[in-house]
Amino acid sequence: MTDLSKTDSLFFANGDLDRDRLEKQVNDALGAAEDGELFLEYRQSESLTWDDGRLRSANFDTAQGFGLRAVADEATAFSHSNELSNDAVGRAAETVKAVGNGRSGKVDLGSIGTNVSLYSDVNPLGEATFEAKVDLLGKIDAYARAKDPRVVQVSASISGNWQAVQIWRSGGQRIGDIRPLVRFNVSVVVKQGDRMETGSHGQGGRIGYDGFFEEKSWKSAVDEALRQATLNLESVAAPAGEMTVVLGPGWPGILLHEAIGHGLEGDFNRKGTSAFAGLLGQRIASPGVTVVDDGTIHDRRGSLSIDDEGTPTQRTVLIEDGILKGFMQDRLNARLTGVKSTGNGRRQSYAHAPMPRMTNTYMLGGDKDPGEILASVKKGIYAVNFGGGQVDITSGKFVFSASEAYLIENGKLGAPVKGATLIGNGPDSLTKVSMIGNDMKLDEGIGTCGKDGQGVPVGVGQPTLRIDGLTVGGTAV
Repeated sequence: MTDLSKTDSLFFANGDLDRDRLEKQVNDALGAAEDGELFLEYRQSESLTWDDGRLRSANFDTAQGFGLRAVADEATAFSHSNELSNDAVGRAAETVKAVGNGRSGKVDLGSIGTNVSLYSDVNPLGEATFEAKVDLLGKIDAYARAKDPRVVQVSASISGNWQAVQIWRSGGQRIGDIRPLVRFNVSVVVKQGDRMETGSHGQGGRIGYDGFFEEKSWKSAVDEALRQATLNLESVAAPAGEMTVVLGPGWPGILLHEAIGHGLEGDFNRKGTSAFAGLLGQRIASPGVTVVDDGTIHDRRGSLSIDDEGTPTQRTVLIEDGILKGFMQDRLNARLTGVKSTGNGRRQSYAHAPMPRMTNTYMLGGDKDPGEILASVKKGIYAVNFGGGQVDITSGKFVFSASEAYLIENGKLGAPVKGATLIGNGPDSLTKVSMIGNDMKLDEGIGTCGKDGQGVPVGVGQPTLRIDGLTVGGTAV
């Protein structure tokens, strides 16, 4: 949460928006509605991309606007504009207030909450000059090529975002937040004979650029990308069939996020379209499986001091020791199901209405040593990193490709494999977790989640997991 005076200077300094008049307009628009808000946004963003030995692109953008939403029962009226003026808000108010016609608007939703600040409000885009950023990308290219003569291509990018928001509700309630977000990524292509392979590594969070400019930091990122690429040069075709799969800690939690997390969002469950609908209080996973969504972790990519409806984020237990305990809720779905919002109302920008979305979703650690888990597998696959994937929310069926994986033979790691695809059903896979490691780890801060055409930054994580009887799609003949 940010001091309102810091965001007032962005929204009211030029005189197009009068604060007192705006309050009256919000009250008029939402007076007969059961819920709703005015969402003001100012955003600066930049991205620099280095590819093929030179700066390929450099972009800087400033955007601002508002979204006005009024809600009555399940009906939502939403209007947005990139014009921040009382006249534009007035036009939007006339559009959305019709949703409350014939209603009293007297639903007690509580006041806007406050939360601790989970990140700095300093704008990362101003922390280094354009020349310094270009110089950093050039150093990364030179270092990768000097370290391994097999490198034939280097791509690196740095991007930043600085978002200031205010959220208004009827009765003069308002709250503000300033949110930094940065990301750094490097990928390399290596060639050996006729074979070419790729490796990549990224990191980020609600932090500044400073850490990326530390030589130890960017060199370790390049080293990791090179490790993956050169490892893949030695990979063999992945086997196919049903087998034991061990998932590594950290980023493999993206499978948990996609195959299970979306099914625990409030809108899918209220509408009965989730594979978990109607199962609250029942066992849906193996004993020991505990999954939480936590938007309160300092500096993490998926964290928010307040969500995009003004509700403080929180740590929500979704599954506890295998029992389904709750869902992630925004205000609309919470009201319609008679529960409280969990602070998971999120939107991509002022031009989008909020909906239930994940923040940082992860599985808690267990009591097994990772080495013990690997030693327990006679034959299987150890998947460490994932690329793309798809999931069907209604059925929970998923398909994920492993970008780094190994054979497990008689309890020991074997050759790296290429082309391994994990195929399964999220709810079913939860019941097949047989061992949980004590090494829970969050990802490096690179996740972006898509839903209904909106993308928002998220975090994932998990410990090492043994899953029995998962289908692996491979390329070995």
